Amino acid sequence: MSQTGYVFDPLYLDHYSVFHPECPERLEIIMSKLRVTKILDYIQSIPPRPATIEEVALVHPPDHIESIRQICLNGGGYLDPDTYTSMRSYDAAILAAGGLLCAVDKVMEGRFRNAFALVRPPGHHAMPERAMGFCLFNNIAIAARYLEKVYGIERILIVDWDVHHGNGTEFTFYNTAKVLYFSVHQSWIFPGTGWINDVGKGEGEGFTINVPLEARMGDVEYETVFQEILYPAAMQYKPQFILISAGQDSHHSDPIGAMRLTSLGFENLTKIVMNIADKCCDGRITATLEGGYNLEGQALSAAAIFNALSGLNFNVHEDTGVKRTTTVSPMFMNDINELKKIHEKYWDFDMCKGMC
Repeated sequence: MSQTGYVFDPLYLDHYSVFHPECPERLEIIMSKLRVTKILDYIQSIPPRPATIEEVALVHPPDHIESIRQICLNGGGYLDPDTYTSMRSYDAAILAAGGLLCAVDKVMEGRFRNAFALVRPPGHHAMPERAMGFCLFNNIAIAARYLEKVYGIERILIVDWDVHHGNGTEFTFYNTAKVLYFSVHQSWIFPGTGWINDVGKGEGEGFTINVPLEARMGDVEYETVFQEILYPAAMQYKPQFILISAGQDSHHSDPIGAMRLTSLGFENLTKIVMNIADKCCDGRITATLEGGYNLEGQALSAAAIFNALSGLNFNVHEDTGVKRTTTVSPMFMNDINELKKIHEKYWDFDMCKGMC
């Protein structure tokens, strides 16, 4: 039996606008890559279902949900300069949220150890009452609230490695300790949020960890962040479930981001998260697709993530032409140490040295 499930449905391809980077081809090429690499032979499909209005309303007010539905019934259109809808976008978005919930259910039931929901539209920018940043409903936030309500989960780790900060996810959980939101993202780009001093508020103080990075950071920098910041914080938090906002627009080929991650880098980040999950929550991880706009690069990266999740050892990595460095710059480490100082009253970053 496969330890890894995946969600896909042709309806996800019906969310469409011409000349837009968040396009159906993203999913088509991921599925093609999984076939070509034979990974698809070792993972199992999880059929999605539409999320109910009550489930989506765990994050979004019913009148906002209805407004999106009505816009799509009337033929769709742009909600802001970046975010479009088409006639089938509402149906696709409801199925995207529901598909992630199905993946969460199968992992919680023990049918799979982990899962990756290949859904669109993406979600982590969506605010409770505003669609934005290519996102209509916040799939991962809905899943976290669902885990709380249906399964009584009280400690959820959300790891967000999309090149853009997940402002909608952060906003939703900024005042609660039931979610530890960890985001590593490129500085000074959309949506202009996610600064190191944004640590949460009230009961949620200390449970938001933002790691904004300068452009051109690659595998070694990201892996250092995961080893020195994420791992020790997560081991102290002891999550009962881990969700990943898997945006592969940090890949070096991406036309929107300016980072230098490789597919091997994404595989290694996944393995670090799996190590946390193995020690804290019986391996329970569910990832959901966010960004990634170079078609080949994001597909190869998704295959690498599946390679890790499923315990395979296939060669799915590109000859990047990007030199993999083994050391980080003093300036980078200064930034990491500054972040540690801000969070040292919440987390002991020295307790797990050498354990990751």
